[in-house]
Amino acid sequence: MPRIIGVDIPGNKRIEFALRYIYGIGPKIAEELVARANIEPGTKANQITDENIAAITTMLQNEFVVEGDLRRQLAQDVRRLQQINCYRGIRHRKGLPCHGQRTRTNARTRKGKKITVGAIRDKTARKIEKSAAAAPAAPAKGGKK
Repeated sequence: MPRIIGVDIPGNKRIEFALRYIYGIGPKIAEELVARANIEPGTKANQITDENIAAITTMLQNEFVVEGDLRRQLAQDVRRLQQINCYRGIRHRKGLPCHGQRTRTNARTRKGKKITVGAIRDKTARKIEKSAAAAPAAPAKGGKK
């Protein structure tokens, strides 16, 4: 199991697919890295040499934003949107969709578990509430006089 930039990539997979386990590397970047490091495309990840790993690591460190730096940058972007009080920042702060999706129905992933507000209960429950509200509150027994 080779280790690149602090991430263990699976050794039993082809190198183009194994590189995608690094956050921020997709199909195109993985393909480009393999081509620039002169690695045969069908090679398994555990068969690449230390020189190839070093070449991939230097390319990733010098030219791409991946892993922790990318996560930090994305979080910082969202924080900046929230601080300047733009529409997207407000939507992020409230935990709602930012790209114009409807929220009257759906959007459950973003909004969380459904909370029912103002549900209509049966008539007996309403009658009990009305009678409790209409009757004056009786003083508690044993209280101060």
